[in-house]
Amino acid sequence: MPTSPRTNLLRQTLEDDAVALGVLENTYNPTLVEFYGELGLEFVWIDLEHAGPSPFDGDRLEELVRAANVTGTELLVRLPEPDPGMIRKTLDAGVRSLFVSRIETADEVRRAVEASQFEYDGDPGKRGFASPRASRWGTTDDYAGTEDAEIVVGVTIENPTAVANLEDILAVPELGFVFAGPLDLAVSLGHPGEPTHEDVDAHIEAIRTTTLETDVPLGGLGFGMDDVNEKVDSGYQLLNLGSTTGALQGVVRSWLNEYQGDRAV
Repeated sequence: MPTSPRTNLLRQTLEDDAVALGVLENTYNPTLVEFYGELGLEFVWIDLEHAGPSPFDGDRLEELVRAANVTGTELLVRLPEPDPGMIRKTLDAGVRSLFVSRIETADEVRRAVEASQFEYDGDPGKRGFASPRASRWGTTDDYAGTEDAEIVVGVTIENPTAVANLEDILAVPELGFVFAGPLDLAVSLGHPGEPTHEDVDAHIEAIRTTTLETDVPLGGLGFGMDDVNEKVDSGYQLLNLGSTTGALQGVVRSWLNEYQGDRAV
């Protein structure tokens, strides 16, 4: 008996103009992905640009996606580049929400989004048809007719060229969101390690104001909960609250700072 189509709750949240909160799970542990879902996060960010398994490692991706599926949270996978083959492989493993780095032009973004769709902008898309995990191995009812509506493909805006081309990028059909990237913007502007430098802030504000003039959701990093709340008030819909290692570091250091006895180290 055919199974029902999947539902991407992250896409629904963004389309409803609501806010999605998540955490970067930078130990790539399925148990932690599942736990974050139990805690009520809308997404768990898996970054395949700077670390982690190969984006082509379908078995590892399946483990992480399966853990997210258990609790209804959404795995949000960042890919290191807008490679159409990489995008198709990631989606076939069962990922429904992803965003790509290292883009500069609307043409690059269009190719990335087009690779995720069976039908795109009134024409045939560039997604390959098979019976992978995404289709529940061929058992999903009307897979080709329903899958496109469940996929989210966003892009990171992280260099001055992309900022200059942002209006054209935002006009790309079916673009899921743009993610303002202050850390890499700082590098590309000559201020590595200074994500709050005034030049970086100016570019981030340009991303925000330009994006809010469209229907494309805006995502970004939260630097503490005061910053998260301010960004939500200023129009952000998708925000990362922190990371697994950052949270552990803060908690363990607080324990050690409060310890009053002697230590051998």
